[in-house]
Amino acid sequence: MAKRAPAKRVAVIGAGPSGLTAIKACLEEGLEPVCFEKTNTLGGLWYYREDRTELSCVFRSTIINTSKETMCFSDYPIPDDWPNFLHNIKVLEYFKNYAVHFGLLRYITYKTKVNTILPADDFDLTGRWKLSLTTTDDGATRDEIFDAVFICTGHHCTPNIPKFVGMNDFKGEVLHTHDYLIPDKYRGKRIVVVGMGNSGVDAAVELGRVASKLFLSTRSGAWITLRMVDRCLPGDLVNRFNRSYPLWLQDYYARAISMNRVDHEFLGIKPNFSITAAHPTVNDDLPGCIASGFVNIKPNVRRFTERGVVFDDGSEEALDLVVLATGYKIAFPYIPQSVLPINDNHVEMYKFVFNPEHKHPTMAVLGMVQPIGPIMPVSELQARWASRVFKGINQLPSREVMTKRIKKRNDDMAKRYKKSPRHTIQVDVLPYMDEVAREIKAKPNFFWLLLTDPVLAYHYLFSPFIPAQYRVAGPHPWSRARKHMMTVWPRIMRPYKTRHGGNESMKIFESQRSGFGFLKFFLLLGAISTCGLALYRRPTWLGQTIDVALAFFRR
Repeated sequence: MAKRAPAKRVAVIGAGPSGLTAIKACLEEGLEPVCFEKTNTLGGLWYYREDRTELSCVFRSTIINTSKETMCFSDYPIPDDWPNFLHNIKVLEYFKNYAVHFGLLRYITYKTKVNTILPADDFDLTGRWKLSLTTTDDGATRDEIFDAVFICTGHHCTPNIPKFVGMNDFKGEVLHTHDYLIPDKYRGKRIVVVGMGNSGVDAAVELGRVASKLFLSTRSGAWITLRMVDRCLPGDLVNRFNRSYPLWLQDYYARAISMNRVDHEFLGIKPNFSITAAHPTVNDDLPGCIASGFVNIKPNVRRFTERGVVFDDGSEEALDLVVLATGYKIAFPYIPQSVLPINDNHVEMYKFVFNPEHKHPTMAVLGMVQPIGPIMPVSELQARWASRVFKGINQLPSREVMTKRIKKRNDDMAKRYKKSPRHTIQVDVLPYMDEVAREIKAKPNFFWLLLTDPVLAYHYLFSPFIPAQYRVAGPHPWSRARKHMMTVWPRIMRPYKTRHGGNESMKIFESQRSGFGFLKFFLLLGAISTCGLALYRRPTWLGQTIDVALAFFRR
């Protein structure tokens, strides 16, 4: 009997959401994961700590911007009765429950810092990596060899600190949102927050309620989207049918919805770029804070003075505190540039996961994307794919092919997004996840579902997109995935049903939504049949038929 080869040892750097799903993916493929976590607990960015030092974490008040149905992992739903938008404490609780449920905790080594990751001496032959490690309790160091490595430390580690004229002369306090925790100590201060990304606006609305005066400085403005839309339902509940619209039409609808809820021009925050050309800023409180005077919009900071700042419009304000909400630099302090080069916030990686220059595909970076949507299920799919590459089940294209595709992606991103450091790793969640899912054959085939399970095909196309769609087919399917896809609306509505009076309204809404969806579904089937018949008979009116059908369904 042939001796079975030992399982490949895989190092997982970081026990945040990406690290947890990397451990699970390794176990699914029969690999041996060893996770190294610098702190004393899991959760990564979502583990709130006041002694963060160089580590990043959420504000104490942070509520996640994506709803529970879209942010959960594909085979572990968030409990029905939890709120649709979770406070960071509940997000961390979910990650801990996930780790316990799948038995991941025993693979995590806490209080262990990764100093360096270098190719092992036999890398050219084996693709192995040498890790230099330090135990933070006693300072003991050691080296270990691994067959593969998952990098799961994200891209919120190194704050981007811009240099302003006169900044060193300012007598007040300057801090980055990386170091901001709670508003209490800044009560009664005069403050400016520089930057209108998510962290900047979150800090501004929170500090504005305790400051004597708060200014929000923005160079180009921002599109503000709200967490909730009609009937207080989550605004990120998109479906595949709507996502099939061309980008110009998606932009038109998104702009119309955003302007209907927030008059950007009236509030002085309207940007000069389209809503799909930048990462959106999600905040429900900013319009009210501007209206109530808690937040005062200002243009970009031109320079600092000893007492405050001068803005581009020439106005000057005396300040006690400047908060820089200026994002992060992509950096891996423990990986040399020769191993993973970073140039001007660009990391040239195939599908943002693999470096095409590596002779062996044994290092994968998870979560190194800026998604319009939740990152947790994105990292999960990346981990499922990469673990199969590590095991040899899936193969990567040649270096030339990967390099060519990276260049095309970069060119496409440059055409779509406004120039910004954070847009170097920007992705739309649904198209990108489909792209990765195809690698492991986990993307369901709509036309096959239409023939074999038309009810599921309807929900696949018209119900809100959720990660469970990628557990219907492909490796390691989830037996409850079909039911989970078909019952998404009751789970979304469940947290609101704490008083009997609201149930009837929800039932009416659900019946109306289902009825309209089924109507569109049957009309779509008719259009497919018509187009199929047209293709078979090849009449001259084929193009007109297709154009009319598409125009109707994209209203």
